[in-house]
Amino acid sequence: MVFYFHYFILSGGEPAWLPDLAAFGWTGVDLFFVLSGFLIASQLFEQIHRGNGISFRLFFMKRAFRILPAYLVTVALYVYWPLFREREALPPIWKLFTFTQNLGLNIKDNGTFSHAWSLCVEEHFYLLLPMVLILVYRTRFWAKAWILLPALLVLGLLWRWYAYGSLYEPHVNGDIPWKYWYQHIYYPTYSRLDGLLAGVTIAACYVFRKQWWEQLAAKSGYALLLAMAVLTGAYFLCADQQSRPASVWGFPLVALGYGLLVMNAVIKHSFLSRHASGLTHWVAGLSYSIYLTHKGIIHLTRLALQDYELNANILLLICTATSLLGAYLLHRLVEQPFLRWRDRLLKR
Repeated sequence: MVFYFHYFILSGGEPAWLPDLAAFGWTGVDLFFVLSGFLIASQLFEQIHRGNGISFRLFFMKRAFRILPAYLVTVALYVYWPLFREREALPPIWKLFTFTQNLGLNIKDNGTFSHAWSLCVEEHFYLLLPMVLILVYRTRFWAKAWILLPALLVLGLLWRWYAYGSLYEPHVNGDIPWKYWYQHIYYPTYSRLDGLLAGVTIAACYVFRKQWWEQLAAKSGYALLLAMAVLTGAYFLCADQQSRPASVWGFPLVALGYGLLVMNAVIKHSFLSRHASGLTHWVAGLSYSIYLTHKGIIHLTRLALQDYELNANILLLICTATSLLGAYLLHRLVEQPFLRWRDRLLKR
């Protein structure tokens, strides 16, 4: 979804049928946040539930070996091979190394590798969630810790309401109003917690409320239908992505829809858990490498073929193939060796 959304932006809207089909593709990152919130939180909750506590050392070692090698290779490509850059300029290098690119990002002037903003959100989540859990678990507040979830959701809504009226609307009649919308509403971590909160909520029910989970499991079919209904509503609400209703309410609605979808996939014997796909499993294995490199590879491919006047559909297929090939090489040559090294260290 994200790949084709980015493709039609980079291609200037070609092929002609692609923008309408991929217009909702930007929400793929919200599905990613829900999945990540569930997977990471459930691992930490399981450790707490078993009484083992949380090991910062093991947690961050796992995350570092998973995230950093492929990311640093991609950053090196962008820094040392200017032809790889899909836009004019990179953000300051220190922001790439500190995962603060998404804070105050000026997409007009520093739009190259802008999609790494979501990895910055992830890194902040990896840092803050275990710290908050350890802090709360060691206090009497643990029994009421669930209050943090709706509280953070409401704070996100209030921030977007304020940012829309005070930081974006004053620029609506200017030359580049969208720059301020992305800068203050779309990219900042504190504005995009909805998907992560949905994933954490599902994980909390999954680990700590087994009875609730069993009741949900009995109605998994309704959850799937409700997910489709909610995402359909989100599609129409977010038709104008930079409207006030979409900016304030669109993100939690999308998160709710994908949360219900993920919940159906996790419940045993549900529709989604019964239907596995070898193709999507293979693509999922490459997804992180695709995410990191796809814009640069699309740009390089289109640049290499610009003199051949190819049909837009053929060019789309070629760019898809080269992006998969590039991701496969990064996955095999960088990701997998470091994951094997990580596994050996964990066994020790």
